[in-house]
Amino acid sequence: MELALDWTAPWFAPVAHEGRAVAASLAGGEPWPQALGGAAPVRFVPQAELPAGTPYEQFIFDTGRVPTRENLHDFFNGLCWRRFPLTKQCLNRLQAAQIAADGVRDARGPVRDALTLFDENAALLQAPAPLWAALAARDWHRLFVTLRPLWAQARLVLFGHALLEKLVTPYKSITAHVFRAPVPASLGDDLAAWDAWLAQGLSAPVLAAKPFTPLPVLGVPGWWAANEDPAYYADAGVFRPRRTDAPTDTP
Repeated sequence: MELALDWTAPWFAPVAHEGRAVAASLAGGEPWPQALGGAAPVRFVPQAELPAGTPYEQFIFDTGRVPTRENLHDFFNGLCWRRFPLTKQCLNRLQAAQIAADGVRDARGPVRDALTLFDENAALLQAPAPLWAALAARDWHRLFVTLRPLWAQARLVLFGHALLEKLVTPYKSITAHVFRAPVPASLGDDLAAWDAWLAQGLSAPVLAAKPFTPLPVLGVPGWWAANEDPAYYADAGVFRPRRTDAPTDTP
């Protein structure tokens, strides 16, 4: 199977090395579970190995095996396991702990909801304080136009595999949930260090507080040619102002 993806796109940068390698293996006829393996701390197996009635997250926790379908969603999930192994293991442990405490219910509850949101759609931001303040206030013009030069000092890393899947076919309204803990500048661009830092900082109480703020990712300078025009950010359907009755997000 061939995956014709643009690995030069900035949003794919954190997983591009792994992505190219896995895509080449798949193109050469290697089965998906073996192609996605490698450095991941889990083993990928066909979706059919997940027993009926067994929660996906519990199965991974109990067996160290990740049921995998042959589609883009699970492809990016595999890449994230390879790139952020400590954080993915942490998320899985927290999911299993919630299942052990509450069982499997129709409503997942706030912690499991936040865990799923993080896994599917989270992004990490390392940026100067003025950018964080503008993002928290959802002051899009200040964030992307007035403070545009500061983005040269920022790094946005997409973690969520559903988020990465959406960006295979980019469209303006794609929005990440940025984890409100700023990535320390001291970590530089060492994503293995980001992974270790993130895994140490995630917990059920942290996630229950819904520690996210929205960011339309194609507004990031350098990520989309159209955003060179300041008028790009005037689209209130995408760059939505904060409600006047909403509390300000605080990183």
